[in-house]
Amino acid sequence: MKRVSRGMAVYSFSSKHPPAEYVSPGEHVILELEDAFGGQVKDENALIEELDWSKVNGATGPIFVKDAKPGDTLVVNIEDIKVAERGVIAVIPRQGALGNKVSKACLSVVPIRGGYIQFERGVKVKANPMIGTIGVAPLLGDVPTGSLGKHGGNMDVKEVVAGSKLYFPVFVEGGLFAAGDLHAVQADGEVCVSSVEVSGEVLLSFDVLKGRCPSWPVLETKSNYAFLVCGDTLDEASVLATDAAVEALMREHKWSFEKAYMFASLVVDLKINQVVDPKKGVRAVIPKDSVSLESLFSAKR
Repeated sequence: MKRVSRGMAVYSFSSKHPPAEYVSPGEHVILELEDAFGGQVKDENALIEELDWSKVNGATGPIFVKDAKPGDTLVVNIEDIKVAERGVIAVIPRQGALGNKVSKACLSVVPIRGGYIQFERGVKVKANPMIGTIGVAPLLGDVPTGSLGKHGGNMDVKEVVAGSKLYFPVFVEGGLFAAGDLHAVQADGEVCVSSVEVSGEVLLSFDVLKGRCPSWPVLETKSNYAFLVCGDTLDEASVLATDAAVEALMREHKWSFEKAYMFASLVVDLKINQVVDPKKGVRAVIPKDSVSLESLFSAKR
């Protein structure tokens, strides 16, 4: 089985990065991931102001998936996620939903034991390891790993866990996939700007769906599909997410816009992914009994 070390990190999604590894569809690969602080926080005495921010939010990769061509869909199967036994949580002035109330930067180093985060004595939270940053190279330019878009990126979707699948539009040859920003657990919103930032490794495999792609990254869980959408505001992201869901329902049922729009009010849930990045994230969740995978794809060659 192939393994890519955490030392093979990039700090943007871009076609300019040479592949760290080549894999075939169906082949398994392990990616080692550093925590979002680049392993720089050794204890709670570390100073946020002294961190090297050029080493923050790295993503291991990129991975060149053979036979993935522009216009295809890259399917990412998350087989397993393992995290370290300690994580870091931070609050930073002017960052997060209540950043204007933060008077000083604060770090908390928390142990992770027996499947739980030991937040404080007598207060623990069940771990649910997930991948915060995950995506492919965009068609043009360099997108920092701390941002997000139609290529994926720092989406911070709490349901990107072991057992789920992601469907990414392929913009460049091989897709050039990368992942980072592991969280031991995260709630919707990631309101304080960080979650339990942790190092670890992920076991992945890839498939390619030829000649079709979704308008936005799509998440598949046991019961649902979800369009993973972003906008400059939560309002904009909500509009874009709703539009993607309604168009999928129109394709599925051959309905008019008005009929699909009404049905969306009955079955489509809008959920907040994160409110802390420059672009805000929303997912439109559609039950599998209301839409097929095929109807999620908006483009065919």
